[in-house]
Amino acid sequence: MPDVLSTLLTPLTHAVAAVLAAAHHLATALGLGPSSAGGWLLAVALLVVAVRTVLLPVTVHGVRSAHARAHAAPQLRELRRRYAGSRDLEQLTAMRAEQRRIHAEHGVSAWGLAPVLLQLPLFYALYRVVSDLAAGHSVGALDAGLVASASAASVAGLHLTGHLGTTFGASVPGGLLLAAVALGAALLSLLTQRWFVLPMTDPTDLPEAMATVQRLMPWVGGLGVLAAAAFVPAGLVVYWFVNNAWTFAQQGLVWRFAPTPGSPAALRRATTT
Repeated sequence: MPDVLSTLLTPLTHAVAAVLAAAHHLATALGLGPSSAGGWLLAVALLVVAVRTVLLPVTVHGVRSAHARAHAAPQLRELRRRYAGSRDLEQLTAMRAEQRRIHAEHGVSAWGLAPVLLQLPLFYALYRVVSDLAAGHSVGALDAGLVASASAASVAGLHLTGHLGTTFGASVPGGLLLAAVALGAALLSLLTQRWFVLPMTDPTDLPEAMATVQRLMPWVGGLGVLAAAAFVPAGLVVYWFVNNAWTFAQQGLVWRFAPTPGSPAALRRATTT
């Protein structure tokens, strides 16, 4: 199955490789050495900018969908109250028809999870590209010369193609640097969830068990990044750090200027304006 998935996503993997190669060429055009750590770090940062810019319409769709669901929530809550305990097929059919009408009225998309699902192939392609670089394999526009250049780039003994265990074995400063980058990526994930995502969630209709799970999710996400960082190439950890920094800033802007209606963030904004 992994081989089939890899084959299906080969065009996307090659597209990501082409963007990374172009970003590296731009970094060298700016005067950074082809095998310098600075050149490859800038290339990874530019890759994040390119990917997140492409995903901006998905982000906007997600914000609009959240607002639509929030505006529909009071009517849906009343609808559930009216039909609570009903087992009659005719009444249940009527309830579903009314639910569809409310969704249509407020523009609630039936494809609410589509934006998240669309990102999964892209993340897989990113993982394949960095993994191939770490293994010394050419992929798409990243030819043998660029692969050798990426393998040679290092900061304090930290190579972008290295792993945490091997890096610590070869260079303690490099291992500590990679651990610090992983910790930064995990912290950014945690703070994004706690400061910006949770406050934009309306807890009104959430069962207590689900609310407890939501409160734990920031910690689960942060610890997940730390755990994964022990097994993936350093280049991917760097990508996570820059990507999480982008997400932190992006969610901060949404929290400040377009919070979900009815959420604690929206109430805070209403009392301060």
